[in-house]
Amino acid sequence: MLQGKTIVVTGAASGIGAATAALAQAQGAHVISVDINAPAKAVGRFIQADLSDLASIDQLVADLPEGIDGLANIAGLPPTRPAAAVVKVNLVGLKELTTRLIPKLADGASIVNLASLAGMGWPEAKAAIQASATLQMGDVETFCAAQGIEGARSYFFAKEALIVWTMENRWTWRSRGIRMNCVSPGPVDTPILQDFVQTLGARAEEDMRTMDRPGTPADIAPVVGFLLSDGAAWIRGTNVPADGGMFANVQLQMHGF
Repeated sequence: MLQGKTIVVTGAASGIGAATAALAQAQGAHVISVDINAPAKAVGRFIQADLSDLASIDQLVADLPEGIDGLANIAGLPPTRPAAAVVKVNLVGLKELTTRLIPKLADGASIVNLASLAGMGWPEAKAAIQASATLQMGDVETFCAAQGIEGARSYFFAKEALIVWTMENRWTWRSRGIRMNCVSPGPVDTPILQDFVQTLGARAEEDMRTMDRPGTPADIAPVVGFLLSDGAAWIRGTNVPADGGMFANVQLQMHGF
């Protein structure tokens, strides 16, 4: 339960972000919803911010209160958007917001990053991920060109790097009891599901045949909510697949089972 906790949810105007904000409020949290788009009906307090713009991120951090108990980094762009924009929002902006917000987090706070099953190939992307470790917002276009990150690869790369960053920082703020984990959904029926099908084509359709159905935001929000809660206090640096069994299917195939 999140009773009495102050929870910041990015990407709260739709999809998984909206479902997470609603769940947190239903569990008694004080919710601060963040999105570049104003929601039809905001949950809690709404702050508009653009995570591809450092000035907007700085203003957001200034507007947020002290003593935040949880940060759910859910905002993201689909792979149909320009590659640099995807990397800026899904990786660089997320990292910038998180690190800038650490001083305002309460001791024992939880950070939950929304990754993706698309990031499961991170071990094969070591060089690019290492090269992105100190990537700045103004250098993203040059970085993408140098690393050959274009089209749908931008989304896969951003999620791969995010999973690694989460694991690397599992103990970074241990002295204050701040933990960080991520959740990796499979295909989820949100406004951007068709963007994935359009971009990945036959591959996406083949992957989805291993599932009984696409996920829904209501399938993912409780997993995020649990990781934000005190019940997950000893879970650090983990990546939780929430994908209808797709990750298990891929792993078995990779290892010949």
